Amino acid sequence: MSLENNSEGLPGRGNFYSDESAPATPKKRSTFEDDSVWERTAEAPWKLELLTIFLRNQLRIAPAMPLLTFMLAFTSLMWVPPLIAMFWLAATLASQAAQIYLCANFFHKERSESKQHDWIGMMAASELVQGVCWVMPLFLFWSGANSLQAVYLVSFIMAITAVRLLVVNNFMPVLVAGTGVMTLGVAIRCASQAEPIFIALAGLIIVLEAFFLFIARQLGDTARDMVKFKAQKDTLIEELKHERDKAEAEKVKAEEANKAKSIFLATMSHELRTPLNAIMGFSEILKREMFGPLSVPAYKDYAGDIHHSGGYLLDLINDILDLSRIEAGRREIQEEPFDILACVVSARALLAGKAKEKSIAVNVEITASLPKLLGDLRGVNQIVINLLTNAIKFTPAGGQVVISAARNASGGIVMSVKDNGPGIPANELQTVLTSFSRGSLATKDAVDGAGLGLSIVKGLMDLHGGDVSILSELGRGTEVLLTFPAQRVLAGPRGEIIAAAHVQSESQRKLISITG
Repeated sequence: MSLENNSEGLPGRGNFYSDESAPATPKKRSTFEDDSVWERTAEAPWKLELLTIFLRNQLRIAPAMPLLTFMLAFTSLMWVPPLIAMFWLAATLASQAAQIYLCANFFHKERSESKQHDWIGMMAASELVQGVCWVMPLFLFWSGANSLQAVYLVSFIMAITAVRLLVVNNFMPVLVAGTGVMTLGVAIRCASQAEPIFIALAGLIIVLEAFFLFIARQLGDTARDMVKFKAQKDTLIEELKHERDKAEAEKVKAEEANKAKSIFLATMSHELRTPLNAIMGFSEILKREMFGPLSVPAYKDYAGDIHHSGGYLLDLINDILDLSRIEAGRREIQEEPFDILACVVSARALLAGKAKEKSIAVNVEITASLPKLLGDLRGVNQIVINLLTNAIKFTPAGGQVVISAARNASGGIVMSVKDNGPGIPANELQTVLTSFSRGSLATKDAVDGAGLGLSIVKGLMDLHGGDVSILSELGRGTEVLLTFPAQRVLAGPRGEIIAAAHVQSESQRKLISITG
Protein backbone atom coordinates (compact mmCIF):
# COMPACT_ATOMS: atom_id res chain seq x y z
CA MET A 1 0.00 0.00 0.00
CA SER A 2 1.26 3.45 -0.79
CA LEU A 3 0.09 7.00 -0.18
CA GLU A 4 -0.98 8.69 -3.40
CA ASN A 5 -1.27 12.27 -4.62
CA ASN A 6 -4.48 13.67 -6.12
CA SER A 7 -4.78 15.21 -9.54
CA GLU A 8 -3.87 18.63 -8.17
CA GLY A 9 -0.58 17.36 -6.81
CA LEU A 10 -1.42 17.91 -3.13
CA PRO A 11 0.48 15.47 -0.95
CA GLY A 12 -1.58 12.99 0.94
CA ARG A 13 -4.80 13.53 -1.08
CA GLY A 14 -6.38 10.98 -3.33
CA ASN A 15 -7.66 7.47 -2.95
CA PHE A 16 -5.77 6.28 0.10
CA TYR A 17 -7.85 3.14 0.37
CA SER A 18 -6.41 1.43 -2.69
CA ASP A 19 -4.28 -1.58 -2.09
CA GLU A 20 -1.26 -1.29 -4.30
CA SER A 21 1.77 -3.45 -4.25
CA ALA A 22 4.56 -1.99 -2.16
CA PRO A 23 7.68 -0.84 -3.99
CA ALA A 24 10.89 -2.73 -3.66
CA THR A 25 12.55 -1.90 -0.37
CA PRO A 26 15.57 0.31 -1.05
CA LYS A 27 18.78 0.31 0.87
CA LYS A 28 18.04 1.29 4.44
CA ARG A 29 18.70 4.94 5.13
CA SER A 30 18.31 7.22 8.08
CA THR A 31 14.82 8.55 8.79
CA PHE A 32 16.17 12.06 8.40
CA GLU A 33 17.83 11.38 5.05
CA ASP A 34 14.79 10.29 3.04
CA ASP A 35 11.19 11.45 3.52
CA SER A 36 9.93 8.25 1.90
CA VAL A 37 11.00 6.40 5.03
CA TRP A 38 8.22 8.24 6.84
CA GLU A 39 5.75 6.90 4.30
CA ARG A 40 6.97 3.33 4.55
CA THR A 41 7.19 3.22 8.34
CA ALA A 42 3.76 4.77 8.94
CA GLU A 43 1.88 3.44 5.90
CA ALA A 44 0.20 0.32 7.27
CA PRO A 45 -0.16 1.40 10.93
CA TRP A 46 -2.01 4.65 10.23
CA LYS A 47 -4.67 2.94 8.07
CA LEU A 48 -5.31 0.31 10.68
CA GLU A 49 -5.46 2.90 13.43
CA LEU A 50 -7.87 5.04 11.39
CA LEU A 51 -10.13 2.01 10.94
CA THR A 52 -9.93 1.36 14.66
CA ILE A 53 -10.98 4.94 15.45
CA PHE A 54 -13.88 4.69 12.98
CA LEU A 55 -15.23 1.46 14.45
CA ARG A 56 -14.82 2.74 18.01
CA ASN A 57 -16.86 5.82 17.11
CA GLN A 58 -19.51 3.57 15.62
CA LEU A 59 -19.82 1.78 18.95
CA ARG A 60 -19.95 5.04 20.87
CA ILE A 61 -22.94 6.36 18.90
CA ALA A 62 -24.63 2.93 18.78
CA PRO A 63 -27.31 3.84 21.39
CA ALA A 64 -28.33 7.00 19.50
CA MET A 65 -29.41 5.32 16.25
CA PRO A 66 -31.96 2.92 17.85
CA LEU A 67 -33.47 5.89 19.73
CA LEU A 68 -33.97 7.75 16.45
CA THR A 69 -35.42 4.59 14.93
CA PHE A 70 -37.99 4.21 17.73
CA MET A 71 -38.84 7.93 17.43
CA LEU A 72 -39.68 7.67 13.73
CA ALA A 73 -41.56 4.39 14.16
CA PHE A 74 -43.83 5.63 16.98
CA THR A 75 -44.49 9.06 15.46
CA SER A 76 -45.46 7.43 12.17
CA LEU A 77 -48.14 5.38 13.94
CA MET A 78 -50.40 8.44 13.64
CA TRP A 79 -50.95 7.63 9.96
CA VAL A 80 -49.15 4.30 9.30
CA PRO A 81 -50.62 0.88 10.10
CA PRO A 82 -48.85 -0.61 13.17
CA LEU A 83 -47.87 -3.79 11.32
CA ILE A 84 -45.97 -1.83 8.68
CA ALA A 85 -44.33 0.40 11.28
CA MET A 86 -43.26 -2.57 13.41
CA PHE A 87 -41.92 -4.39 10.34
CA TRP A 88 -39.75 -1.40 9.45
CA LEU A 89 -38.66 -1.00 13.07
CA ALA A 90 -37.57 -4.64 13.31
CA ALA A 91 -35.69 -4.53 9.98
CA THR A 92 -33.86 -1.31 10.86
CA LEU A 93 -32.93 -2.46 14.37
CA ALA A 94 -31.65 -5.75 12.91
CA SER A 95 -29.40 -3.89 10.46
CA GLN A 96 -28.09 -1.70 13.27
CA ALA A 97 -27.49 -4.75 15.48
CA ALA A 98 -25.56 -6.43 12.65
CA GLN A 99 -23.35 -3.37 12.27
CA ILE A 100 -22.73 -3.15 16.03
CA TYR A 101 -21.84 -6.85 16.03
CA LEU A 102 -19.33 -6.31 13.23
CA CYS A 103 -17.73 -3.39 15.08
CA ALA A 104 -17.51 -5.28 18.35
CA ASN A 105 -16.19 -8.39 16.60
CA PHE A 106 -13.33 -6.33 15.17
CA PHE A 107 -12.04 -5.58 18.69
CA HIS A 108 -12.33 -9.22 19.79
CA LYS A 109 -10.26 -10.58 16.92
CA GLU A 110 -6.65 -10.12 15.95
CA ARG A 111 -6.31 -6.81 14.15
CA SER A 112 -4.63 -7.79 10.93
CA GLU A 113 -3.36 -5.09 8.60
CA SER A 114 -3.78 -7.40 5.62
CA LYS A 115 -7.54 -7.79 6.26
CA GLN A 116 -8.41 -4.16 6.86
CA HIS A 117 -9.90 -3.81 3.37
CA ASP A 118 -12.19 -6.74 4.15
CA TRP A 119 -13.40 -4.90 7.21
CA ILE A 120 -13.99 -1.73 5.18
CA GLY A 121 -15.98 -3.78 2.66
CA MET A 122 -18.12 -5.35 5.41
CA MET A 123 -18.75 -1.94 6.98
CA ALA A 124 -19.73 -0.51 3.58
CA ALA A 125 -22.19 -3.39 3.09
CA SER A 126 -23.72 -2.89 6.55
CA GLU A 127 -23.96 0.86 5.93
CA LEU A 128 -25.70 0.17 2.59
CA VAL A 129 -28.25 -2.04 4.32
CA GLN A 130 -28.89 0.66 6.90
CA GLY A 131 -29.28 3.25 4.16
CA VAL A 132 -31.89 1.08 2.43
CA CYS A 133 -33.73 0.63 5.74
CA TRP A 134 -33.83 4.38 6.31
CA VAL A 135 -35.12 5.01 2.78
CA MET A 136 -37.98 2.49 3.18
CA PRO A 137 -40.24 4.89 5.20
CA LEU A 138 -40.33 7.27 2.22
CA PHE A 139 -42.16 4.57 0.30
CA LEU A 140 -43.83 2.49 3.07
CA PHE A 141 -45.08 5.42 5.16
CA TRP A 142 -45.80 7.87 2.31
CA SER A 143 -49.31 6.75 1.39
CA GLY A 144 -51.82 8.22 3.78
CA ALA A 145 -49.48 10.99 4.93
CA ASN A 146 -50.54 14.60 4.54
CA SER A 147 -48.20 17.34 3.32
CA LEU A 148 -46.80 18.15 6.77
CA GLN A 149 -46.24 14.46 7.57
CA ALA A 150 -44.50 13.97 4.21
CA VAL A 151 -42.22 16.96 4.90
CA TYR A 152 -41.58 15.48 8.37
CA LEU A 153 -40.53 12.17 6.81
CA VAL A 154 -38.20 13.86 4.31
CA SER A 155 -36.71 16.10 7.01
CA PHE A 156 -36.17 13.13 9.36
CA ILE A 157 -34.36 11.13 6.68
CA MET A 158 -32.27 14.20 5.77
CA ALA A 159 -31.31 14.56 9.45
CA ILE A 160 -30.30 10.90 9.61
CA THR A 161 -28.22 11.45 6.46
CA ALA A 162 -26.46 14.39 8.12
CA VAL A 163 -25.76 12.30 11.22
CA ARG A 164 -24.24 9.50 9.18
CA LEU A 165 -22.17 12.03 7.21
CA LEU A 166 -20.71 13.38 10.45
CA VAL A 167 -19.96 9.96 11.89
CA VAL A 168 -18.76 8.08 8.83
CA ASN A 169 -16.29 10.59 7.36
CA ASN A 170 -13.02 8.67 7.49
CA PHE A 171 -13.79 6.11 4.79
CA MET A 172 -15.41 7.37 1.60
CA PRO A 173 -16.67 3.98 0.34
CA VAL A 174 -18.58 3.41 3.60
CA LEU A 175 -19.89 6.96 3.57
CA VAL A 176 -21.16 6.85 -0.02
CA ALA A 177 -22.72 3.42 0.46
CA GLY A 178 -24.98 4.65 3.29
CA THR A 179 -25.69 8.32 2.64
CA GLY A 180 -25.73 7.91 -1.15
CA VAL A 181 -28.70 5.53 -0.97
CA MET A 182 -30.57 7.83 1.42
CA THR A 183 -29.87 10.92 -0.70
CA LEU A 184 -30.97 9.13 -3.86
CA GLY A 185 -34.13 7.85 -2.17
CA VAL A 186 -35.12 11.30 -0.88
CA ALA A 187 -34.43 12.89 -4.26
CA ILE A 188 -36.54 10.31 -6.12
CA ARG A 189 -39.38 10.49 -3.60
CA CYS A 190 -39.51 14.28 -3.69
CA ALA A 191 -39.12 14.59 -7.45
CA SER A 192 -41.99 12.16 -7.98
CA GLN A 193 -44.36 14.54 -6.19
CA ALA A 194 -43.96 17.26 -8.82
CA GLU A 195 -44.64 19.93 -6.20
CA PRO A 196 -42.40 22.99 -5.76
CA ILE A 197 -41.69 22.35 -2.09
CA PHE A 198 -40.66 18.76 -2.71
CA ILE A 199 -38.68 19.59 -5.82
CA ALA A 200 -36.84 22.19 -3.71
CA LEU A 201 -36.19 19.55 -1.04
CA ALA A 202 -34.86 17.17 -3.71
CA GLY A 203 -32.42 19.81 -4.94
CA LEU A 204 -31.47 20.71 -1.39
CA ILE A 205 -30.64 17.13 -0.38
CA ILE A 206 -28.48 16.65 -3.48
CA VAL A 207 -26.58 19.91 -2.87
CA LEU A 208 -26.18 19.11 0.82
CA GLU A 209 -24.94 15.62 0.00
CA ALA A 210 -22.29 17.00 -2.34
CA PHE A 211 -21.31 19.66 0.21
CA PHE A 212 -21.14 17.22 3.11
CA LEU A 213 -19.16 14.75 1.02
CA PHE A 214 -16.64 17.50 0.32
CA ILE A 215 -16.48 18.43 4.03
CA ALA A 216 -16.25 14.76 4.99
CA ARG A 217 -13.39 14.31 2.57
CA GLN A 218 -11.50 17.19 4.16
CA LEU A 219 -12.19 15.88 7.65
CA GLY A 220 -11.10 12.43 6.57
CA ASP A 221 -7.87 13.78 5.14
CA THR A 222 -7.24 15.74 8.32
CA ALA A 223 -7.88 12.69 10.48
CA ARG A 224 -5.65 10.60 8.25
CA ASP A 225 -2.82 13.15 8.46
CA MET A 226 -3.13 13.36 12.23
CA VAL A 227 -2.98 9.58 12.63
CA LYS A 228 -0.17 9.36 10.10
CA PHE A 229 1.90 12.00 11.88
CA LYS A 230 1.25 10.30 15.20
CA ALA A 231 2.54 7.05 13.73
CA GLN A 232 5.58 8.89 12.40
CA LYS A 233 6.16 10.49 15.79
CA ASP A 234 5.89 7.12 17.53
CA THR A 235 8.33 5.63 15.02
CA LEU A 236 10.76 8.47 15.59
CA ILE A 237 10.46 8.14 19.37
CA GLU A 238 11.19 4.43 19.15
CA GLU A 239 14.21 5.08 16.94
CA LEU A 240 15.47 7.75 19.33
CA LYS A 241 14.99 5.41 22.30
CA HIS A 242 16.86 2.69 20.45
CA GLU A 243 19.70 5.04 19.57
CA ARG A 244 19.78 6.37 23.15
CA ASP A 245 19.97 2.86 24.59
CA LYS A 246 22.62 1.98 22.04
CA ALA A 247 24.62 5.11 22.88
CA GLU A 248 24.35 4.40 26.61
CA ALA A 249 25.51 0.83 26.07
CA GLU A 250 28.42 2.04 23.96
CA LYS A 251 29.25 4.63 26.62
CA VAL A 252 29.34 1.95 29.31
CA LYS A 253 31.53 -0.23 27.13
CA ALA A 254 33.86 2.68 26.40
CA GLU A 255 34.10 3.58 30.09
CA GLU A 256 34.84 -0.02 31.01
CA ALA A 257 37.44 -0.26 28.25
CA ASN A 258 39.03 3.02 29.32
CA LYS A 259 39.11 1.89 32.93
CA ALA A 260 40.66 -1.43 31.92
CA LYS A 261 43.20 0.44 29.81
CA SER A 262 44.14 2.72 32.70
CA ILE A 263 44.50 -0.22 35.08
CA PHE A 264 46.59 -2.10 32.52
CA LEU A 265 48.84 0.89 31.89
CA ALA A 266 49.30 1.54 35.59
CA THR A 267 50.13 -2.10 36.27
CA MET A 268 52.51 -2.48 33.33
CA SER A 269 54.20 0.85 34.03
CA HIS A 270 54.77 -0.14 37.63
CA GLU A 271 56.19 -3.51 36.60
CA LEU A 272 58.51 -1.89 34.06
CA ARG A 273 60.01 0.57 36.52
CA THR A 274 61.71 -2.13 38.61
CA PRO A 275 63.98 -3.56 35.88
CA LEU A 276 64.41 -0.10 34.37
CA ASN A 277 65.86 1.25 37.61
CA ALA A 278 68.42 -1.55 37.55
CA ILE A 279 69.32 -0.76 33.93
CA MET A 280 69.78 2.92 34.70
CA GLY A 281 71.76 2.22 37.86
CA PHE A 282 74.23 -0.15 36.21
CA SER A 283 74.55 2.01 33.08
CA GLU A 284 75.40 5.00 35.28
CA ILE A 285 78.05 2.94 37.10
CA LEU A 286 79.59 2.01 33.75
CA LYS A 287 79.36 5.58 32.42
CA ARG A 288 81.15 7.00 35.47
CA GLU A 289 83.64 4.08 35.65
CA MET A 290 82.97 3.81 39.37
CA PHE A 291 84.73 0.42 39.63
CA GLY A 292 87.63 1.29 37.40
CA PRO A 293 88.29 2.44 33.85
CA LEU A 294 86.79 0.47 30.95
CA SER A 295 89.23 -1.24 28.63
CA VAL A 296 87.32 -0.07 25.55
CA PRO A 297 86.43 3.68 25.58
CA ALA A 298 83.44 3.11 23.33
CA TYR A 299 81.75 1.15 26.11
CA LYS A 300 81.55 4.35 28.14
CA ASP A 301 79.70 6.08 25.32
CA TYR A 302 77.38 3.08 24.97
CA ALA A 303 76.66 3.18 28.69
CA GLY A 304 75.82 6.89 28.38
CA ASP A 305 73.41 6.12 25.54
CA ILE A 306 71.81 3.35 27.61
CA HIS A 307 71.43 5.70 30.58
CA HIS A 308 69.96 8.46 28.39
CA SER A 309 67.46 6.09 26.76
CA GLY A 310 66.56 4.64 30.14
CA GLY A 311 65.91 8.13 31.48
CA TYR A 312 63.62 8.89 28.55
CA LEU A 313 61.78 5.61 29.06
CA LEU A 314 61.45 6.27 32.81
CA ASP A 315 59.96 9.71 32.13
CA LEU A 316 57.52 8.13 29.70
CA ILE A 317 56.49 5.51 32.26
CA ASN A 318 56.01 8.19 34.91
CA ASP A 319 53.80 10.15 32.50
CA ILE A 320 51.74 7.05 31.78
CA LEU A 321 51.35 6.43 35.51
CA ASP A 322 50.23 10.00 36.11
CA LEU A 323 47.81 9.90 33.21
CA SER A 324 46.34 6.54 34.24
CA ARG A 325 45.82 7.81 37.79
CA ILE A 326 44.07 10.91 36.49
CA GLU A 327 41.81 8.96 34.11
CA ALA A 328 41.03 6.35 36.75
CA GLY A 329 40.13 9.08 39.25
CA ARG A 330 42.86 8.04 41.67
CA ARG A 331 44.91 11.22 41.37
CA GLU A 332 44.13 13.38 44.39
CA ILE A 333 45.34 16.91 44.92
CA GLN A 334 46.82 18.16 48.17
CA GLU A 335 45.52 21.65 48.91
CA GLU A 336 48.17 24.13 50.02
CA PRO A 337 49.07 27.76 49.30
CA PHE A 338 51.93 28.30 46.86
CA ASP A 339 53.56 31.05 44.88
CA ILE A 340 53.16 30.59 41.15
CA LEU A 341 56.25 32.70 40.49
CA ALA A 342 58.33 30.32 42.59
CA CYS A 343 56.97 27.37 40.59
CA VAL A 344 57.91 28.99 37.30
CA VAL A 345 61.40 29.98 38.49
CA SER A 346 62.01 26.46 39.78
CA ALA A 347 60.92 24.89 36.47
CA ARG A 348 63.09 27.31 34.49
CA ALA A 349 66.11 26.39 36.60
CA LEU A 350 65.38 22.68 36.13
CA LEU A 351 65.24 23.04 32.34
CA ALA A 352 67.97 25.63 32.00
CA GLY A 353 70.36 23.06 30.56
CA LYS A 354 68.00 22.09 27.72
CA ALA A 355 67.33 25.74 26.95
CA LYS A 356 71.03 26.52 26.91
CA GLU A 357 71.74 23.70 24.47
CA LYS A 358 69.50 25.42 21.89
CA SER A 359 70.36 28.99 22.94
CA ILE A 360 66.73 29.63 23.84
CA ALA A 361 65.92 32.55 26.15
CA VAL A 362 63.27 31.74 28.77
CA ASN A 363 61.81 35.03 30.06
CA VAL A 364 59.55 35.18 33.11
CA GLU A 365 57.11 38.12 33.20
CA ILE A 366 55.35 37.56 36.52
CA THR A 367 55.23 40.20 39.23
CA ALA A 368 56.00 39.29 42.82
CA SER A 369 52.77 40.99 43.92
CA LEU A 370 50.64 38.34 42.21
CA PRO A 371 48.45 36.57 44.84
CA LYS A 372 49.22 33.04 45.86
CA LEU A 373 47.20 30.09 44.63
CA LEU A 374 45.55 27.30 46.61
CA GLY A 375 46.15 23.94 45.00
CA ASP A 376 48.43 20.97 44.54
CA LEU A 377 52.01 22.25 44.44
CA ARG A 378 53.41 19.07 42.94
CA GLY A 379 50.71 19.02 40.26
CA VAL A 380 51.23 22.67 39.31
CA ASN A 381 55.00 22.11 39.16
CA GLN A 382 54.36 19.22 36.79
CA ILE A 383 52.07 21.42 34.67
CA VAL A 384 54.68 24.17 34.35
CA ILE A 385 57.50 21.70 33.63
CA ASN A 386 55.48 19.94 30.91
CA LEU A 387 54.53 23.20 29.21
CA LEU A 388 58.04 24.63 29.42
CA THR A 389 59.52 21.36 28.15
CA ASN A 390 57.20 21.44 25.13
CA ALA A 391 57.99 25.10 24.44
CA ILE A 392 61.75 24.49 24.52
CA LYS A 393 61.38 21.31 22.47
CA PHE A 394 59.54 23.00 19.61
CA THR A 395 61.21 26.41 19.69
CA PRO A 396 64.01 26.65 17.11
CA ALA A 397 67.59 27.41 18.17
CA GLY A 398 68.02 31.01 19.22
CA GLY A 399 64.29 31.39 19.87
CA GLN A 400 62.43 32.73 22.85
CA VAL A 401 59.93 31.42 25.41
CA VAL A 402 57.89 33.83 27.53
CA ILE A 403 56.05 32.83 30.70
CA SER A 404 53.60 35.35 32.14
CA ALA A 405 50.70 35.42 34.60
CA ALA A 406 48.06 37.99 35.57
CA ARG A 407 44.60 38.37 37.08
CA ASN A 408 41.62 38.18 34.72
CA ALA A 409 38.29 40.01 34.85
CA SER A 410 36.58 37.26 36.85
CA GLY A 411 39.23 37.32 39.59
CA GLY A 412 41.13 34.22 38.51
CA ILE A 413 44.74 33.93 37.38
CA VAL A 414 45.72 33.24 33.78
CA MET A 415 49.19 31.89 33.13
CA SER A 416 50.64 31.97 29.62
CA VAL A 417 53.50 29.94 28.13
CA LYS A 418 54.33 31.35 24.69
CA ASP A 419 56.97 30.31 22.20
CA ASN A 420 57.94 31.36 18.68
CA GLY A 421 58.08 27.85 17.26
CA PRO A 422 56.43 26.47 14.11
CA GLY A 423 52.90 26.56 15.61
CA ILE A 424 50.06 24.03 15.50
CA PRO A 425 47.54 23.69 12.63
CA ALA A 426 44.06 24.91 13.58
CA ASN A 427 42.48 21.49 13.05
CA GLU A 428 44.87 19.94 15.61
CA LEU A 429 44.38 22.38 18.51
CA GLN A 430 41.88 20.14 20.30
CA THR A 431 43.49 16.87 19.23
CA VAL A 432 46.83 17.63 20.89
CA LEU A 433 45.10 17.75 24.29
CA THR A 434 44.11 14.07 24.07
CA SER A 435 46.22 11.16 25.24
CA PHE A 436 48.93 9.75 22.93
CA SER A 437 48.16 12.41 20.34
CA ARG A 438 50.96 14.27 18.58
CA GLY A 439 50.79 17.09 16.10
CA SER A 440 51.66 16.53 12.48
CA LEU A 441 54.74 18.75 12.75
CA ALA A 442 56.08 16.73 15.70
CA THR A 443 55.59 13.51 13.75
CA LYS A 444 57.10 14.98 10.61
CA ASP A 445 60.19 16.36 12.37
CA ALA A 446 60.57 13.21 14.51
CA VAL A 447 60.48 15.18 17.76
CA ASP A 448 60.81 12.98 20.84
CA GLY A 449 57.65 12.43 22.87
CA ALA A 450 54.62 10.20 23.25
CA GLY A 451 51.93 12.87 23.22
CA LEU A 452 51.15 12.71 26.94
CA GLY A 453 52.37 16.08 28.22
CA LEU A 454 49.41 18.23 27.26
CA SER A 455 46.86 15.56 28.20
CA ILE A 456 48.42 15.40 31.70
CA VAL A 457 48.31 19.20 31.89
CA LYS A 458 44.62 19.18 30.97
CA GLY A 459 43.85 16.42 33.49
CA LEU A 460 45.61 18.24 36.32
CA MET A 461 43.90 21.53 35.43
CA ASP A 462 40.54 19.77 35.46
CA LEU A 463 41.31 18.54 38.98
CA HIS A 464 41.90 22.18 39.96
CA GLY A 465 38.67 23.30 38.29
CA GLY A 466 40.68 25.24 35.74
CA ASP A 467 40.80 25.44 31.98
CA VAL A 468 43.40 24.93 29.24
CA SER A 469 43.27 26.68 25.89
CA ILE A 470 45.74 26.89 23.02
CA LEU A 471 46.29 29.80 20.65
CA SER A 472 48.54 29.08 17.72
CA GLU A 473 49.36 30.27 14.24
CA LEU A 474 51.52 28.37 11.80
CA GLY A 475 54.97 29.91 11.53
CA ARG A 476 54.40 32.35 14.41
CA GLY A 477 54.41 30.16 17.51
CA THR A 478 52.06 28.75 20.10
CA GLU A 479 50.59 30.11 23.32
CA VAL A 480 49.10 27.85 26.00
CA LEU A 481 46.79 29.58 28.48
CA LEU A 482 46.05 28.11 31.91
CA THR A 483 43.12 29.64 33.80
CA PHE A 484 42.87 29.06 37.55
CA PRO A 485 39.39 29.88 38.96
CA ALA A 486 38.87 32.81 41.33
CA GLN A 487 38.16 30.54 44.33
CA ARG A 488 41.77 29.33 44.16
CA VAL A 489 43.24 32.83 44.22
CA LEU A 490 44.30 33.80 47.77
CA ALA A 491 43.59 37.51 47.60
CA GLY A 492 42.21 39.82 50.28
CA PRO A 493 42.02 39.19 54.05
CA ARG A 494 40.91 35.60 53.64
CA GLY A 495 43.79 34.94 51.28
CA GLU A 496 46.30 36.46 53.67
CA ILE A 497 45.09 34.21 56.49
CA ILE A 498 45.09 31.06 54.36
CA ALA A 499 48.45 31.90 52.78
CA ALA A 500 50.07 32.44 56.19
CA ALA A 501 53.03 30.20 56.89
CA HIS A 502 51.40 28.51 59.87
CA VAL A 503 48.57 27.05 57.76
CA GLN A 504 50.24 23.73 57.18
CA SER A 505 48.34 21.03 59.08
CA GLU A 506 46.20 18.47 57.28
CA SER A 507 43.04 19.48 59.17
CA GLN A 508 43.58 23.12 58.25
CA ARG A 509 44.08 22.19 54.60
CA LYS A 510 40.81 20.25 54.60
CA LEU A 511 39.03 23.20 56.22
CA ILE A 512 40.50 25.51 53.59
CA SER A 513 39.34 23.13 50.85
CA ILE A 514 35.79 23.06 52.26
CA THR A 515 35.48 26.82 52.80
CA GLY A 516 37.19 27.66 49.51
